[in-house]
Amino acid sequence: MRVLVFQHINIEHPGIFRDFLDADGIRWDSVELDEGEAIPSFADYDLLWVMGGPMDTFEEDIHPWLVAEKTAIHEAVAVRGLPFIGFCLGHQLLADALGGKVGRMEAPEVGIMDVALTAEGQSDPLYAGAAAHADYFQWHSCGVLGLPEGGVSLARSPACKIQAMRVGESAYGIQYHVELTPNTVTDWAAVPAYAEALDSAMGEGALERLDADAATRMPEFNREAKRLYDQFMAIARA
Repeated sequence: MRVLVFQHINIEHPGIFRDFLDADGIRWDSVELDEGEAIPSFADYDLLWVMGGPMDTFEEDIHPWLVAEKTAIHEAVAVRGLPFIGFCLGHQLLADALGGKVGRMEAPEVGIMDVALTAEGQSDPLYAGAAAHADYFQWHSCGVLGLPEGGVSLARSPACKIQAMRVGESAYGIQYHVELTPNTVTDWAAVPAYAEALDSAMGEGALERLDADAATRMPEFNREAKRLYDQFMAIARA
């Protein structure tokens, strides 16, 4: 199995998923789209993995490569039927590429917050073995506001009604983050757009508090990352 990863900033990589992929002997290639790297043919890949980033799906005037990326995601999912998983911006790009609606939320979600599975989520194979409610790491100001055709909402939070979705049988988008490593919070806080959202949402001293909270919860985040990875790869292989 070969995995193609789309990245939009070098610090938002697959995180702890890299360890799982390497342990399974799965080759993965990363394309840094914000650096102008070209999207390769999907012919040599078995699934597409799309990470987050500080840009928004609708900022095509600032980041014109978003146009080609959304075209590629549409091809991968709607034409080729490749298994797909996207996190945060990757979740939103899946929705946008397939005709859903993405936009700014009334209030950003930054911090560790409760997410609840929908009835469909509780029966979806991606969430087999997952708790119906759990705390997840969030850092976003936009969200999926409307599902694409054939989309199903799998999880929600009070501020974001589509925290996770499935389109078809094997394309998944997840708004929250489970790929965290010990460096994630400090690395992301160095991005001006993220730092501004963090301070606005959580106030003075937010970085230190969030970093400490994430460190305390890192074992549970890592366990959930492994559970989700195992379930998604089983879906992809099927």
